[in-house]
Amino acid sequence: MSTRRIISPGSTVGRLFRESFTFGHKETTYWFPSHMARGMKKMQAMLRKMDCVLEVHDARIPLTGRNPMFKKLLGVKPHLLVLNKMDLIDLSKRNEIKSKLAEQGVDNVLFTNCNKQESRTIKHVVKHVTEMIEESERYQRSEEENYNLMVVGIPNVGKSSVINAMRRMHLKKGKATRVGAIPGITRGVLKDIQVSNRPPIYLVDTPGIMDPHIPGIEAGMKLALCATLHDHHIGCDVVADYLLFWLNKHSKFEYVEEFELEEPTDDIIFLMTHLAKKAGKMQYFKTLDGSRELRPNLDASANYILRLFRQGRLGKHIIDLD
Repeated sequence: MSTRRIISPGSTVGRLFRESFTFGHKETTYWFPSHMARGMKKMQAMLRKMDCVLEVHDARIPLTGRNPMFKKLLGVKPHLLVLNKMDLIDLSKRNEIKSKLAEQGVDNVLFTNCNKQESRTIKHVVKHVTEMIEESERYQRSEEENYNLMVVGIPNVGKSSVINAMRRMHLKKGKATRVGAIPGITRGVLKDIQVSNRPPIYLVDTPGIMDPHIPGIEAGMKLALCATLHDHHIGCDVVADYLLFWLNKHSKFEYVEEFELEEPTDDIIFLMTHLAKKAGKMQYFKTLDGSRELRPNLDASANYILRLFRQGRLGKHIIDLD
């Protein structure tokens, strides 16, 4: 495995970090449960009644993981791409993201954050959608007063959070759809969710639908880092190791202070063992001779590493750009 020598800030000691990541035999190129196939069929059947498509995606991976099947689904409908979880990224790179998306033919992009109860970014969604619909052919010829939107996206990018935040902002009402930190919470099409009175806007919430064939293992690892794939499909330790590799490769060393390390490390076993001992996450394992041995709970450490990254405590990063 190739390595590179780096000098960390404030240090005169060179360190060897990996230049490439060995994925082994992990398979992340297919994940398309039956409810996704059913959801796609329902979405296609309902699309003719929709005025606009609201595609929600994770701002940390603005270029990776967007389902290409949505391009066929969108057709000529007005389309707004909402990059959610903007609180977890370096906002100075928003223009760079928009520029790269424009090269792909995506011109209507909005960044949102649903964590704050009064997020101004959510208020802009209705404004953008209204303008797009009124400028479309549908507005000129239809007598329908209600605006109908379809919300699409891959799993766990915050579709339900965006919908619920819009209801709080414009209707002062509570949750309409379930929200969770694992992919696949919404498993069926939910219709007629009102999010605005003026103008009257109703949404169709759809299940997260992954691309059946993820384009490459590294793309799959990026999706796993942002929890759009279930951790157990790949292994928490493998995802945590890829995260460590990625952070070191891009000289993102915030984890050193967060994990109370003396210096950066490229050894995931060392890091997981250190965290297990530090947090008292030790576990008895049965040995070959039948005795019990107290060892670090590495799975718990890997989960802890990923949880902190997903909370933004290891820095605000855009995985596609850094």
